[in-house]
Amino acid sequence: MKLHPEIAAVTDRIIERSRTKRQAYLELIQRERESGADRPKLGCANLAHAYAGTDEQRDLMTPANRMNIGIVTSYNDMLSAHAVYYRYPEQMKIWAIEAGATAQVAGGVPAMCDGVTQGYAGMELSLFSRDTIALSTGIALSHRTFEGAALLGICDKIVPGLLMGALPFGHLPMVMIPGGPMRTGIPNKEKAAVREAYAEGKASREELLASEIAAYHSKGTCTFYGTANSNQMMMEAMGLHVPGAAFANPATKLRQELTRAAVHRLTEIGWNGEDYRPIGHIVDERAIVNAAIALLATGGSTNHLIHLPAIARSAGIAIDWEDFDRLSRTIPLLTRVYPNGSADVNAFEDAGGPPFVIRELLKEGLMHDDVLTFASEGMVAYGRKPQIKNDKLVWQDCPAESVDDSIVRTAAAPFSPEGGFRILKGNLGRACIKVSAVERDRWTIEAPARVFSTQQEVQDAFKAGELDRDVVVVVRFQGPRANGMPELHKLTPPLGVLQNRGFRVALVTDGRMSGASGKVPAAIHLSPEALGGGPIGKLRDGDIVRLCAERGELQAFVDPAEWETREQCEAPPPAIGTGRELFAMLRTHCDEAERGASAMLSQAGL
Repeated sequence: MKLHPEIAAVTDRIIERSRTKRQAYLELIQRERESGADRPKLGCANLAHAYAGTDEQRDLMTPANRMNIGIVTSYNDMLSAHAVYYRYPEQMKIWAIEAGATAQVAGGVPAMCDGVTQGYAGMELSLFSRDTIALSTGIALSHRTFEGAALLGICDKIVPGLLMGALPFGHLPMVMIPGGPMRTGIPNKEKAAVREAYAEGKASREELLASEIAAYHSKGTCTFYGTANSNQMMMEAMGLHVPGAAFANPATKLRQELTRAAVHRLTEIGWNGEDYRPIGHIVDERAIVNAAIALLATGGSTNHLIHLPAIARSAGIAIDWEDFDRLSRTIPLLTRVYPNGSADVNAFEDAGGPPFVIRELLKEGLMHDDVLTFASEGMVAYGRKPQIKNDKLVWQDCPAESVDDSIVRTAAAPFSPEGGFRILKGNLGRACIKVSAVERDRWTIEAPARVFSTQQEVQDAFKAGELDRDVVVVVRFQGPRANGMPELHKLTPPLGVLQNRGFRVALVTDGRMSGASGKVPAAIHLSPEALGGGPIGKLRDGDIVRLCAERGELQAFVDPAEWETREQCEAPPPAIGTGRELFAMLRTHCDEAERGASAMLSQAGL
């Protein structure tokens, strides 16, 4: 199928915008490639230090005539998603030897859980943990004793951070290795209902805790389609996984064999082989567009409107929200997965999962198929589903029709002819809105503003009954420079309750809502942010604000002369404690959300 002309046009727009920096990036990784494998050039004392901690492989590594794989791991046992990686390095070393290679843990990266820090001070470190992960990845690979790398990470900031740190080493072949989602707990609708009941004072803390533990109950990612699982969909679409690896559950034969296949395949695309596939060539403009398309077709997390531009910049590529908006008007919505439906990712996987979606997009010319991928067959391989048959890993074609069309549909009969994203523009700046879970009659909200500076202020006003009306809730000083741009999940239950009561409600913020963005229309990532003079800082209680996803508007209806002369409100002082003061430099130097909200990339001139 010929590529859709609008996808071709958006891709060409990105290629042209990126031309100079992409060329510089490719020249950099070519120079690194031409310098040759570094291990033979390292001094003997340097090599001895590199080998000293790996007695079982030292004799194999010493000749430097085989690939040595650097494992960068995000393991810790506080995160369910990353606890699964505990034994991976031991297994991967065995599988590397099977394939004539060796492997070492090159380094670890921090991995924090937004679910734990949500609504508390630690959440203000969350976004900048991504830069920290990227820098840690760079440190791990800087030893230059590896001819390839395996990146072990799955959740919100971890996958983007690993890629941002790995792409400067783009001459190396690499693979992303996920760990899979936990098995299904209580239904998502039941979980959401208990949260809203608690917000109204109709459920006890004990009932809420019991519900949450029943939902988040074992190792693996959370099962809703938030940022972590959107990550995995995007990695499939970029060709950075073993095909179909995204949603196989932990501690299964299938999961183990997919990881084994990843290690074996990595040795086949290595430095001295005939099928050399460096990650810097796989992650090109078409791969970035494919990732955006997969995100939009599945109603994925709004966090990736920040993360994907940052990943792209690390490879010399510039994608902006206009590109997302144009793609979203072309790409059909093919899935309904919580919070955009009642099903979780396990049900999504059972109904066809990422392979079904990718097959449908390719079939209709809605995704680039002429791309380099980790798999030898290209993107078509990512439209097939892995299975264990006769104790062996095989891939089979997806069925022509969905197993459950309440969860996933064909491109010929989508849930919506358009994807789930819009850009909003007006005298308040530029913002994003995720509309895939918002009822169409709520795509436009016009109401008086009620302005806050913290989540807690909103919750207090809700409990006092002050928001029981049509209202646009404005929460400012939540941008990356103000406080690290925390996710504002604690607003979801009270705003949902207000909407359930029949009020017309919307949220406008320079902060984030992430993959949990749901049924309440929310203009998020508003740029420029309040700190530094963004127009959101001029809003006052009672100003009429219109949010319109239909026409892409975000407007404050204030007399233009008054608006021009109205002073900005005073910013609160920077918060300290819980390590927030340690990240002051990153807040000061980061750039705007649309460019990825990264201090590291900003200061590197990327």
